[in-house]
Amino acid sequence: QVHLVESGGGLVQPGGSLRLSCAASGRSFGSYDMAWFRQPPGKEREFVATTSGYYADSVKGRFTISRDNGKNTVYLQMNSLKPEDTAVHYCAARTAYSGHYSSVNEYNYWGQGTQVTVSS
Repeated sequence: QVHLVESGGGLVQPGGSLRLSCAASGRSFGSYDMAWFRQPPGKEREFVATTSGYYADSVKGRFTISRDNGKNTVYLQMNSLKPEDTAVHYCAARTAYSGHYSSVNEYNYWGQGTQVTVSS
């Protein structure tokens, strides 16, 4: 069983930055593929980035995902934020690799989400 807890969301002006954190339980954290997804208001959940090094086109060059296996934590550094980045951001873990990294169905553990609002 893996328990994920996100933090670091909030309200930021366009062009600003935020760093999200996701703390994970579990002894095998280093073997999990970790990812960030987000769900904008009224839209479906969408892929953002994975620790395998893949990013959604909409965030490339602005967001950076990283992990600290010693702390069982994954981070999402978000720079040059835009209003369209407003969404609930979720941390996810997959313990087996059977499909595409960007599919929500690939991930068997999810956090509760943290709200990111970009507005002036």
